[in-house]
Amino acid sequence: MIGFEVKRMFFDSKTVRQKTDKATRRVLSRFGAFVRQTAKRSIRKRKKISAQGQTPSSHTGLLRRFILYAYQQARRSVIIGPKRLGSKRGQAPSALEYGGRSATSERQSRTIKIRPRPYMGPAFEKEKPQLGRLWRDSIK
Repeated sequence: MIGFEVKRMFFDSKTVRQKTDKATRRVLSRFGAFVRQTAKRSIRKRKKISAQGQTPSSHTGLLRRFILYAYQQARRSVIIGPKRLGSKRGQAPSALEYGGRSATSERQSRTIKIRPRPYMGPAFEKEKPQLGRLWRDSIK
């Protein structure tokens, strides 16, 4: 008599889901790290103000230091961008990316207009072609 397991002929959905979730986490985390690194490298630390449309200058080094990424398991996505610092006022990292207004400091309470100096969008676009290569053979 010849015997075989019928289960081997079908996908074990729990195992496939686990391996897919693990691969998704690994690929998107690596992609987030690549975009983060590209964005950090594009920002120069210097005293001079960057030209409109160019990547921003980081005068104190905080902008470069606080670009982070995090994988969201519930949404199966990765968030990449600058962390908002302790200030309750102003939206400087967002204003640098898209343009807008931001408060100068708590003491001065002055609002300034900032022209766009994108750094996250170009970093994402530069790394996006590698996403296919990261997915290739990722589920094992």
